[in-house]
Amino acid sequence: MLNVVQLGLGPLGQKIVRFAAERSGIRLVAAVDSDPAKLGADLGTLCGLEPVGIQVSSNLGSALKGKNADVAVVATVSSIEVLELQIEEAASLGLNIVSTCEELSYPWQIHPAIAKRIDRICRVHEVACVGTGINPGFLMDYLPCVLTSVCQGVEHIRVSRIQDASTRRVPFQQKIGAGLTLAEFEKKKAAGTLRHVGLTESVHMIAHSLNWGLERVDESLEPVIAEHTVTSGHTKISKGQACGVAQTARAYVGNREVIELYFRAAVGEPEPADTIEVTGQPSVKTIVPGGVNGDIATCAIAVNAIPAICVAGSGLKTMLDLRVPGCFGGS
Repeated sequence: MLNVVQLGLGPLGQKIVRFAAERSGIRLVAAVDSDPAKLGADLGTLCGLEPVGIQVSSNLGSALKGKNADVAVVATVSSIEVLELQIEEAASLGLNIVSTCEELSYPWQIHPAIAKRIDRICRVHEVACVGTGINPGFLMDYLPCVLTSVCQGVEHIRVSRIQDASTRRVPFQQKIGAGLTLAEFEKKKAAGTLRHVGLTESVHMIAHSLNWGLERVDESLEPVIAEHTVTSGHTKISKGQACGVAQTARAYVGNREVIELYFRAAVGEPEPADTIEVTGQPSVKTIVPGGVNGDIATCAIAVNAIPAICVAGSGLKTMLDLRVPGCFGGS
């Protein structure tokens, strides 16, 4: 039995709790959130379950007082810079860490100093840490790498993830700019507050797996503009407003493009699908019609990674370092 503490009880954190509660082999023992309105609430009641007798705490130390835990599942922030102190605290208490922080999925190229510090603190305390999710963490990086296992050579990888954001949580719809005027979209784009986080991390994870020394990585971001009124999301979107975001990352070895990642998430997207194309010997192509639901998949892989992180050895890991985080334990 693995004892787990949940850090962060927003929409994702609450869904992770519900998923974890259904699994044999996992016992939730504590929960932490910074929202004063949640302090003291019963974890089960807060997450839409029966009461479980666990009160939400404001800090990890008090949450674990008199309790033993093996793993902290952290669903708090996208920024590794903000996350670093949370990881340090959890590691100092002997907890392995599974986080949904996008920038943690492969930070070695973009945030090398922070990555080295996190790796060092985890090794000192003999725990392991990994960032995961549907994207980054699986669909646009880990899974393409797995598909190259049958290739003698690989020339190019293209991944296209096209989502109807109507089914995603409200914070996600807001993060992709759904409902903004184009002027508002451009303002948030310039401030760096409107984008899908993790595309460049995915590029570097793929390149690392294939031992490609990249010359450069280019990334672009544009609004998806509503062609008619859209009412399927959290707010009404008028024709001409932004209904989502389209991002492309391209990576080059010399002057040759070797990776293209295309991410498009929009409320009312008519033809969602996930497509992975490996050009090589042999070439491999796989398509998921309708696409994988990001919220369900992110929470599921966070839960499924719990047993894997406990046997990963100490240090900062990526999904490429873990044993396959398959669904375990049933319901």
